[in-house]
Amino acid sequence: MRRGEDFAVAIRRGDRAGRRTLVVHMKRRDELDTPPLVGFVVSRAVGGAVTRNLVKRRLRHLMRDRLHLLPRGSLLVVRANPPAASARFERLAAELDVALDRLLGRRGSDPQARTDGRR
Repeated sequence: MRRGEDFAVAIRRGDRAGRRTLVVHMKRRDELDTPPLVGFVVSRAVGGAVTRNLVKRRLRHLMRDRLHLLPRGSLLVVRANPPAASARFERLAAELDVALDRLLGRRGSDPQARTDGRR
C-alpha cells in the first residue's frame, strides 16, 4: 500500500485489533478483483532509523506468509508500537497472528499456544 488515502480509509473506517507491540487496522472492501493491500506504519517513537527499518522488515516478512489469509480487496495497516523495537521475532509473529485472528473472526485459536508464529 502506498497511497495515503488507502492508509486513511483502513485506519479511520476499518476494524482494529491491538496488541502490546502492534495495532492492525483492516477495511474490507467489495473490490474482489484486486489483491489485498498491506501497509506499515513505524513512527519515530519506535526508535531511530535503523531500528524502524528493522521492525518494518520483520513485519513485512511476517505478513508475506499471512497474505493468503486476507480477503481479496481488503486494506490492512500494521502499526508498530514502541515495544516492537525490543520484541523478539517470535513475539511479533504471535501478536500479529492474534490480531489477524481477531480481525478475521477466527476465535478458535489459543494465543498462548502459538509462540513460534506458526499455525
